[in-house]
Amino acid sequence: MKIQNILMTFAISSALTCAVSSCQQAQRENPLLQESTLPYGAPDFSKIKTSDYLPAFETAIQQNRDNIAKIVDNPDSATFENTIVAYEESGRLLDRVSRVFFALTEADRTPELSEIEKKVMPMLTELENEISFNVPLFERIRKVYDSLHDSLQGEDKKLLEETYKEFVRNGALLPNDKKDRMKAINLRITDLQQQWGDLLLEATNNAVVWVDSKEKLAGLSEADIEQCKKDAESRGGKAPYAIVIVNTTQQPLLTSLDNRDLRRQVYEASIHRTDGTGKFNTYSIVSEIAKLRAEQGELMGYPNYAAYSLEKTMAKTPENVYAFLKNLIAQYKPAADAETKAIEEFARKTEGPDFKLEPYDRFYYSAKMKSQLLNISDDEVKSYFNVDSVLINGVFYAANRAYGLTFKQRTDIPTYHPDMKVFEVFDKSGKPKALFYCDYYRRPTKRGGAWMDGFAKQSRRYNQLPIIFNVCNNAKAPEGKPSLMTWDEVTTLFHEFGHALHGILSDCNYNRLSGTSVARDFVEMPSQFNESFASIPEIFDHYALHCETGKPMPAELKERMLKSINFHSAYALGENLAATCLDMAWHMLPSAKVPTADKAADFETEALQQIGLLNNQIPPRYRTSYFNHVWGGGYAAGYYSYLWTEVLAVNIANVFARRGALDPATGSDFCQKVLSRGNTGDLMQMFTDFTGMAQPDASALLKARGL
Repeated sequence: MKIQNILMTFAISSALTCAVSSCQQAQRENPLLQESTLPYGAPDFSKIKTSDYLPAFETAIQQNRDNIAKIVDNPDSATFENTIVAYEESGRLLDRVSRVFFALTEADRTPELSEIEKKVMPMLTELENEISFNVPLFERIRKVYDSLHDSLQGEDKKLLEETYKEFVRNGALLPNDKKDRMKAINLRITDLQQQWGDLLLEATNNAVVWVDSKEKLAGLSEADIEQCKKDAESRGGKAPYAIVIVNTTQQPLLTSLDNRDLRRQVYEASIHRTDGTGKFNTYSIVSEIAKLRAEQGELMGYPNYAAYSLEKTMAKTPENVYAFLKNLIAQYKPAADAETKAIEEFARKTEGPDFKLEPYDRFYYSAKMKSQLLNISDDEVKSYFNVDSVLINGVFYAANRAYGLTFKQRTDIPTYHPDMKVFEVFDKSGKPKALFYCDYYRRPTKRGGAWMDGFAKQSRRYNQLPIIFNVCNNAKAPEGKPSLMTWDEVTTLFHEFGHALHGILSDCNYNRLSGTSVARDFVEMPSQFNESFASIPEIFDHYALHCETGKPMPAELKERMLKSINFHSAYALGENLAATCLDMAWHMLPSAKVPTADKAADFETEALQQIGLLNNQIPPRYRTSYFNHVWGGGYAAGYYSYLWTEVLAVNIANVFARRGALDPATGSDFCQKVLSRGNTGDLMQMFTDFTGMAQPDASALLKARGL
């Protein structure tokens, strides 16, 4: 059981309350420590209390320690079953507790949960260190590896390989002094990432832009204005309206805001949320994490963290990643320059010949240009994208047509928030397949972005069906009104459900290898591929229904809308490339050259300039100081994987298109050869088995983006 995997996937009111809670805790069974009686073993949120988490972790961690001790103390010779499989099963209880707890710290983070997390994270890291550097345990694992690696087959062999390599990569072969240093680094990074998560959420909530009159919101739809009013009320009502900052650099409302000064305020609130002189500056955390990661790579014999981290991916080396990126950059830049010039020239027609386009203007004039040239606007189509219809008639319908899945809502299964819905998933024969939870609406306690995870992974050995959830940050309409979405939010729903399908359709023996337990530069492929279903005519017509009349989007409007998907698409590629190159630049540094906090902003500028992506008009999707994927998540030296896997996804979508995108035989083939297999085989071979291609075709990415 890998504690690090748990860590990456994601205040008591008074002394009297504490005393009462402790008393009650002693008189009741902790539901986190009991096998759930709910279908699929789903967590029973109607019984779980905040006070349950810490004692549950304490018990589960001790059980994990005891199970490791049993493996080490076993007098019998080390075998695959009594060592490798026993290790795989040693932390089942801890995995169950962690999955519930960290789901909440990401999606409904209260001050009480944050305080518990501060206590739990060091405990988990200490356990991770104990296990990673347990010499007798590793010796048993190595004996099994040396004696059985060549004779084992299939999932057994893969589990053995992954277990052995995990220990080696964590430093099991290091001399004692370096092991001690690695332990200290692990503990410190855990502490820093805890600080990062708390600070980023607080900073983003603090960056809200308050608006004192409705007139200043001119250009926004009535629904958006109502959402601004609702956001202001939920954040203390310092003004009648509030524009909430989302996790990316560019902000969606900049597309519509007529007030240029307000656009500037919103943009600057976004890019400066964590780099000011106050308490929200994150650069000291960034600099220390980067330096510690570089030292980790050096301890393991690599020149930098990127070289160390990439060894276990499809890309293998930083050189391969940079070759991939530089090829894209060379082809992208002419299109980006032309796009910027065209937008500025368009703006000057109304603003005068001396008008200088700023980054907070780009989305606004691009939208007006799209409206004029293609006769289409976001507001014109949003009324056809009701979140409930997109989910049921789009996302679920596509999964039914491609994979034969059906979905039934379960109102009898408790959730951690009333906004959530739960669906039971059945395969084409009607056999229960999974539980799927969706949590789509934003709130102050939820971090930005969208993601997938699970309360339980699929495992034939454990007789466990998957319990999967998707989380997004869509605006929730007032009671009685439909919650409408932009096209980007529609594709995000399809994207995250692609991850969910990777978990739902998994058919593996071992928990460790199932579902999304694959390399970073493969895990985004199913999600990016699933986006392609959103624009398939049959799927689109089935969900793009008017929120009031229920009628499908008219053919003429649909044609204009689908033609507009790739309008000014250079920006989206450029912001991703810039963020990717920042990630790589930080993690290519040796520890001695990592900049101090006061030089971090300068380093960002220099890194973008050197790679040819320093562009005021197309800033990184995430700047260094709020790049949560890298400093708080599991994408260090791995953000490139979004572009890398988009190539795989486009290649796979082309195969679906040739064979019949909604042909059940094609979906079944893809499920059998890719989605169901988790990490049980070579990932490139899985890609080849389905597509027939020896290598991915990167040129397909630019073509798919209209570039």
